[in-house]
Amino acid sequence: MGKYSHIRTLILDRGLAQPETLLEPVAAPRSWLELAHAPRYVDQVLSCTVPASIAREIGFEVTEQVARRARLASAGTVLAARLAMDCGVACNAAGGSHHARYDSGAGFCVFNDVAVAARLLLAEGMVSRVLVIDLDVHQGDGTALLCADEPRIRTVSMHAERNYPARKQLSSLDFDLPDGLGDSAYLDVLGRVLPQTLAGFEPDIVFYNAGVDPHASDRLGRLCLSDHGLRQRDHAVFAFYRQRQIPVVSVMGGGYGFDAMAVAERHLITFEVAAEFT
Repeated sequence: MGKYSHIRTLILDRGLAQPETLLEPVAAPRSWLELAHAPRYVDQVLSCTVPASIAREIGFEVTEQVARRARLASAGTVLAARLAMDCGVACNAAGGSHHARYDSGAGFCVFNDVAVAARLLLAEGMVSRVLVIDLDVHQGDGTALLCADEPRIRTVSMHAERNYPARKQLSSLDFDLPDGLGDSAYLDVLGRVLPQTLAGFEPDIVFYNAGVDPHASDRLGRLCLSDHGLRQRDHAVFAFYRQRQIPVVSVMGGGYGFDAMAVAERHLITFEVAAEFT
């Protein structure tokens, strides 16, 4: 969890933003969360009465602090999406909780912020079609499930085939990668994937899960990207969609290690690349 405070410090120290230009969201209301999640589960989280069986799936107890953070992360993705619609690119310094499902959290994820934001923008009429491209090392199984019944949302996941979750779900497009894939091979696959994300589909906004767990040093990853490889990946994604005038909102996604600052430095790459397109 320490990576989140570190990324804020790094963003300010590297001059990517000033304190007054870092926007802070108000916690997402219940009505937003219930666009993607079961009312009963939302109530369990907000009242901190999540059953022990669900808490085990999430990986930690849902306390008042955890519940507040989950609401803020979801609201942050909504805020970033609205900003991206105006500015072309915006980043949430959290989010990417792509394992959370309709009536349960999982894999360190409480609320699925991208599913919440996508469904809210559609409900408000801000957009007509939404693309989610998930390049976290783990499949975006929760997002796939939560959006499966909504033809206006296309979900794309490019992930390590043998990594968590053991039981994969069906995204609109899934690309399974073998263990140990390095920069060159990974970027070659990505170059073929990006055009497919738009085949027969014209999104009004793109949600980009920029998890850094494909990094070679990640504690929970099975791929072998370098810092340079992550930078090339991010640049390819932002460039592809911005060249087509499609707004992009990025969320942090996964990144795991015993050195929280080192993980935050990897996440900073996404913010640095995003700044090139603002």
